[in-house]
Amino acid sequence: MRIGLIAGEYPPLQGGLGDYTRRLALALADLGHEPHVLTRFVAGAPAVESEGNITVHRLVGAWNWETRRRIEGFNRLFHPDVLNLQYQAAAYQMHPAINLLPGALDKRTPTVVTFHDLRVPYLFPKAGVLRWKSIVMMAKGASACITTNVEDRDTLLREGVREVAMIPIGSNITPAVPEGFDGAAWRRAWGIADGVILVGYFGFMNESKGGEALIRALAELRRRGLDVGLLHIGGQAGDSDPTNLAYAAHLQRLAVALGVRERVYLTGFLDERGVSEAFAACTCIALPYRDGASFRRGTLMAALAHGCAIVTTTPRVALPELIDGVNVLLAPPDDIPALAQAIQRVIADEALRRRLQAGAAELSRRFRWEAIAAQTAALLERIVTGR
Repeated sequence: MRIGLIAGEYPPLQGGLGDYTRRLALALADLGHEPHVLTRFVAGAPAVESEGNITVHRLVGAWNWETRRRIEGFNRLFHPDVLNLQYQAAAYQMHPAINLLPGALDKRTPTVVTFHDLRVPYLFPKAGVLRWKSIVMMAKGASACITTNVEDRDTLLREGVREVAMIPIGSNITPAVPEGFDGAAWRRAWGIADGVILVGYFGFMNESKGGEALIRALAELRRRGLDVGLLHIGGQAGDSDPTNLAYAAHLQRLAVALGVRERVYLTGFLDERGVSEAFAACTCIALPYRDGASFRRGTLMAALAHGCAIVTTTPRVALPELIDGVNVLLAPPDDIPALAQAIQRVIADEALRRRLQAGAAELSRRFRWEAIAAQTAALLERIVTGR
């Protein structure tokens, strides 16, 4: 199939949606399909470029009412069998045009929407219920929908969306720790004193990811006499959501107020090997999502793929794959004492830490990109054949 993948962001722009789209496109190409990525223009990047068997078309100046014309122009030139729109509101600057796109495009080319989350876009002040209706309209205007987690799937089904498939995401970071990696030497190179126990956090900071709880838990652990430091792995903000920067600044002020600023270490943006090394330098990874652990979280998938000892929060809905004490250690969302206690358990108990590491690596095998691409291709083929 010739597949058009619409992505609000794409490398070199930083963001999970763009990284996901690239991984999916590569895996679809490995299956013999012809992926074309349709994304926005980036200064310094070519308008059209190839990576392996992927062709990237940077044909959108901004996500707005002009977007439909740009996509239809691509359809006339390349005649894709199907379009797969990767949706996350922030990646499209919260503009409502993208929500109307599936229903507005020429129906001769079916459009399947992959919802990376169901966050409602900002349309205009006091838009109220119209925000959610724009999401439902988008889902119903598509030929089919893909969700990455059971929560979002069930939400769309309750809204009367008939064609909904659940296909998980995988890790956007391929483990790349060099043989003989020396964690102590790595920490010294980053100016981290010997003896500091590193708790890692991966990904951009925003309110839903529990950054404030993590800073408060760090302060609590240090009050208990543990020489713990927090390593923020990767950039603090992506290219699509400006609220990340404001929240990161808020967390820095909180760390100063609690007296732990000197024990918060920021790596900034890292390549894949750099991220893998940072994971390996940490005793555990803490991901205290305020809405509970979910398989829509690429940061969780990356930690699983690296076989980390993970402390995270109890899922909002039952996820039988996540087993407390086997492949993750769970604490209730927004419960700072419980989060601190869970981190302390992993630090103190080597047997527990080893068990969590092995369990995470085992669970990650369920989320390989070749399987994700095969499931996605099967759905797209069924939609194309059905038409």
